[in-house]
Amino acid sequence: MGGDNGVGPPPLKRLKLSIPTAKAVPGDSLVTILAPPMAKDMPADDGVTIGSRGQIRKLEFVRIITQALSSLGYKHAATALEEESGVPLQLPVVSDFRREILAGLWDESITTLHKITWLDDETVKLASFLILQQKFLEFLDSGDTSSALKTLRSEISLLGINTHRVHELASFVMCPSREALSERADWRGANPDSRVCLLEQLQNLLPPALMIPENRLEHLVEQALEVQRKSCLFHNSSEHLLSLYTDHRCSRDQIPTRTLQVLEAHENEVWFLQFSHNGRYLASASKDLTAILWEVVEDGLVKLRHILRGHQKAVSFVAWSPDDTMLLTCGNEENVKLWDTSTGECRHTFNKPNSCFTSCAWFPDGNRFVSGGGDKSIYMWDLEGQELESWKGARMPRINDLAITVDGSHMVSICGDKDIRIYNLEEKSERVIEEEKPITSLSVSKDGRYLLVNLVSQEIHLWDIAVSSKLLFKYRGHRQGRYVIRSCFGGSDHAFIVSGSEDSQVYIWHRQNGELLEVLPGHSGTVNSVSWNPVNPHMFASASDDHTIRIWGLTTNIDQKNPNVGAANGIDHLENGGTRELLENLKPFY
Repeated sequence: MGGDNGVGPPPLKRLKLSIPTAKAVPGDSLVTILAPPMAKDMPADDGVTIGSRGQIRKLEFVRIITQALSSLGYKHAATALEEESGVPLQLPVVSDFRREILAGLWDESITTLHKITWLDDETVKLASFLILQQKFLEFLDSGDTSSALKTLRSEISLLGINTHRVHELASFVMCPSREALSERADWRGANPDSRVCLLEQLQNLLPPALMIPENRLEHLVEQALEVQRKSCLFHNSSEHLLSLYTDHRCSRDQIPTRTLQVLEAHENEVWFLQFSHNGRYLASASKDLTAILWEVVEDGLVKLRHILRGHQKAVSFVAWSPDDTMLLTCGNEENVKLWDTSTGECRHTFNKPNSCFTSCAWFPDGNRFVSGGGDKSIYMWDLEGQELESWKGARMPRINDLAITVDGSHMVSICGDKDIRIYNLEEKSERVIEEEKPITSLSVSKDGRYLLVNLVSQEIHLWDIAVSSKLLFKYRGHRQGRYVIRSCFGGSDHAFIVSGSEDSQVYIWHRQNGELLEVLPGHSGTVNSVSWNPVNPHMFASASDDHTIRIWGLTTNIDQKNPNVGAANGIDHLENGGTRELLENLKPFY
């Protein structure tokens, strides 16, 4: 890992280069166009505001309501509002400009552009360049090469801006087909969609008071709803449609804080667990030398599916394949085993002489994985046991934990005590984040942007690793000083952070502001690992040194369906012997 990547900056979209590049060019003389009579200015802002805080300009509010009515198809209502308020949605000159662009009347649209008196010369040049570029491309698309070249020489070149793009346009003349032209020019072709796209680019150039951005009212409402959702401490629902009638606020009961079930099949400490990607299964690893596959059944309860035997040492790590048909297990400096999750059979054992593995991670294609451990090496394997690549050497530190980002582009590892290494597999480059205290575990968010690490300093750190390495939050309150404690993202949109603790409790924080929301008792030993169901935001599991796994959920209708299961049967604090009785009561469900 490490070394010079030798890769230059990625290519940018050519079409998008035209606007910023042009702005960097000094304004030269425009093509000589006879200026028509001046247009009237937009209605002046009279300073009238509305709203309880007086922060909304009435004129702007009326215009975006008119736009919303029109976009929803209520044309008569929009016209009536314009007439009654005396506030036009847009000037006739702007309406003409929009109509001409969508109709492909390029010369007329440039003439109309010069009627808009409050535009500076640079903006007029940039807008003219975009219009003439569309004109040129449509000529090429129709096979009229002569007219395209005339447009390039007599109109586009004379603007004197964006010379690089002008040369690119000239090269498009050699495209052998319309398809090749669309691909090379990054262009949608001569159709209404590409003209709408052009109008959107022009709209970004022109003042918003002149051409209001499309669907402006809808955008403002969506922003308001998003702010409400993110500020709600207990929002935890897969339903993203919020009501407009009231301010959004969830109650605390949206967080899973109730023990629904205690699983007691393991005979020793449970060190790790993880839900499958589809949320239908749970895998756990234990000091008793086994891993167990569990199946999620009705009402978020769980039943035993397979016990995986074959390891000679304690099992401390599991990893689900992307399609959940396979499971990797490894233990305390032992080999890696690949299991068929439908049958519980071991398909392959991966080992190397003098090597030992403590963690592993899948690539998104499901055909490869990496494993690392105490021998200061990382190996990439295929499913048949062939070594595809390796990272090792005298300078390679011990690997304590591993992850592959969802796009397969980066490998994240905890190396030694305090280093987080983010290795770009495509560019062969590496970034290192140095923590101040030893790290015990890592967890990467579903989108690959965020990294969660547990430290022996009784802190959990959230890093943004998308571009640079930025520490966003520190979560405190749990206890960790001697053991490997794992945390994870959880809930709707990863709104929460949940972690185990050496004080036998489970801790839940709000991810966005770091506030500690819940401390959940129930276990009688160190809580080593937690896993939040990726499909059901109201379910997570915790594993403990007390030999048990707890399934956490909301207050559900279990009690109403079966009065023998629930609080009356001690389900909130179900202890020794409870699993057998619970499964007996659950027979009607499966």
